[in-house]
Amino acid sequence: MKVLGIGVDIIQNKRFKLLAQKKIFIKRIYGKNEIRFSKNVKNKLNYLAKRFAAKESLSKALGTGFRKNLNYKDIEILNDKLGKPYYYVSPKIKKIINKRFKTKKFNLFLSISDEKDYSVAFTILQV
Repeated sequence: MKVLGIGVDIIQNKRFKLLAQKKIFIKRIYGKNEIRFSKNVKNKLNYLAKRFAAKESLSKALGTGFRKNLNYKDIEILNDKLGKPYYYVSPKIKKIINKRFKTKKFNLFLSISDEKDYSVAFTILQV
């Protein structure tokens, strides 16, 4: 197993709160599934902040940041039946990884967490 990239991001929830209240921001950053699931969670702010951090974290693991036609909505974070978060790997993400790292087989690992004041995400990209 070879690590191709790692990324981490942390968000101060208080600063994120103002952005999360704007519908245009939500529509620009989050996918349909993320928005739909956010309506069923107790702490919507932290839910959205963790996903924002995860998107940033993946862009860092890819080594591209948000440029070269990579947008926030291209990255979607879902949860499995047990609640574990994971990246939905879209064809666009597959193409970026294939082009950048010359591989079609890879694994993405995601860990997200939050406290009252902060949300954090950590990503590992490996083959």
